[in-house]
Amino acid sequence: MIDELFDEFAARFTERLAAARPQHPLAEGTVLGPLSSAAATARLDDQVQRAVAQGATVLTSGEVVGNYFPPTVLADVVPGNDAYHEEFFGPVAVLYRVASEEEAVRLANDTPYGLGSYVYTTDREQALRIADALDVGMVWVNLVLGDAAELPFGGVKRSGTGREMGRAAMEEFVNKKLIRIA
Repeated sequence: MIDELFDEFAARFTERLAAARPQHPLAEGTVLGPLSSAAATARLDDQVQRAVAQGATVLTSGEVVGNYFPPTVLADVVPGNDAYHEEFFGPVAVLYRVASEEEAVRLANDTPYGLGSYVYTTDREQALRIADALDVGMVWVNLVLGDAAELPFGGVKRSGTGREMGRAAMEEFVNKKLIRIA
């Protein structure tokens, strides 16, 4: 069962994320800078506060200082919680406990968004099976942001239509005509 991996993963993930302290974006070694605006910071803080008020558990967080938002990990987010169907544009991660691969895929697809997903596994067949089952525009397996200028970039559902970059993007600028003669 996948469920038995959750506690150790959550502890290690939370420890690593908490270690990324917000700092000046131009400082050497910065991995976490400020959010783009005071409005973005207030919106993210409101999302986290609402998630907690609706039953989410905070595994790690800190104090918001200016537009520097602390790395935050939430758990126990359930379908009735607003955070279950919201995107967090900042250093906030939500961890879910699942009992099977099928449950993980169902959970991942239970969103109005579908830009991209990440799959981490040592099993190539599992990677292909899960990547195919995810209702998203892009899937990265065992890497983060594997995008490149020659690869199409885009999502499904409320994460956009069409593709940027690559051959698919070129076809957006071409008028195609079908002529069929009997």
